[in-house]
Amino acid sequence: MLSGGGARAAYQVGVLKAIARLLPNDSQNPFDVISGTSAGAINSVALASYASHYKRGIRHLERIWQNFSCDQIFRTDLRGLIGWSSTFLLNSFFGFKSGDPVSLLDNRPLGELLNKVIFFENIQKAIDAGHLHAIAVTASGYASGESVSFFQANKSVKNWQRMRRIGVRSRINVDHLLASSAIPTVFPAQKINREYFGDGAVRQLAPISPALHMGAEKILVIGVSGSAHRRKNRTQMQAYPSMAKIMNHMFNAAFLDSMETDVERLTRINNTLSKIPADVIEENGIGLKPIDILEINPSEAIDDIAARHARELPKGLRFFLKGSGTTGKGGAGVLSYLLFERGFCRDLIQHGYEDAMRQKDDILEFFGYASPQKSLEAKRQSL
Repeated sequence: MLSGGGARAAYQVGVLKAIARLLPNDSQNPFDVISGTSAGAINSVALASYASHYKRGIRHLERIWQNFSCDQIFRTDLRGLIGWSSTFLLNSFFGFKSGDPVSLLDNRPLGELLNKVIFFENIQKAIDAGHLHAIAVTASGYASGESVSFFQANKSVKNWQRMRRIGVRSRINVDHLLASSAIPTVFPAQKINREYFGDGAVRQLAPISPALHMGAEKILVIGVSGSAHRRKNRTQMQAYPSMAKIMNHMFNAAFLDSMETDVERLTRINNTLSKIPADVIEENGIGLKPIDILEINPSEAIDDIAARHARELPKGLRFFLKGSGTTGKGGAGVLSYLLFERGFCRDLIQHGYEDAMRQKDDILEFFGYASPQKSLEAKRQSL
């Protein structure tokens, strides 16, 4: 499971690189089921498109992230920033209708990039060849209020429906990725069929759920928030929080908190089931089973890493965001979501790689290589 988080998703690439390094050279795609949200959805689909050539896909994904620049994601020139954001303000507060999408940033460059670097047609080929079981991209419907997981999968996977979340069989394309990564007000909503969709992390109450619906029996979660067990000391704030501080709080609530909560919930269910005898579970028809879960999180706060790369932000964007406090002290949180620059992304990739290598024993055990025979377990792995 690859969660959202804008530029923070570069960390996931480092973890995936480490896994590719740890597994035997002749190993096939270790993830039968792949699920992603927001920027994590982009990584997920890129990986799924290379499911038939897993290690080559990781190298391809790493090259993309190592050479990122903000202008490949959204317009960064001052003229474009002011013109686009002015349209947003006029449409939002004065009711003018220019015909342009309503958002602060113009992400049309991202759509062009995704069409160039992701080979969507390869997804179905990988499924037909048995190298991939299922891939899901989740977005949030503005009309229905539902968390919609668009999935492309083996015929055995059926549509599902739960409270405020559904799974819909689809042919994954660039529209699904733009929808899943459309941070509200920052990027424009994307229309798919009859409804407009925004970032999949919004109102996603159970981010692990799509993978389970598609048949996963093990879950690898690559987070982008840092350890949920490290609590920050509560400090006294002398000044009123800046706009960047407030936005960072909102972004964290959308992108990070739901994943941590879902992992905690799944761990608690596993612990409860471990205390119930198997025959009791079977006799009483308890429709739950333990799900192996491995979580890999940054050992260093990504906000701190972003602060060290703040000067990499393009000048026009730096000027545009200056008033919000994003470029000042305490604004690194928001900066970490928008800093699609090679220095920051390469640093995150390296951090992800090193963090995963520190958990190499857990990773090898997760994939069934802990025994002397180094034989893969029959369980279906999921990302």
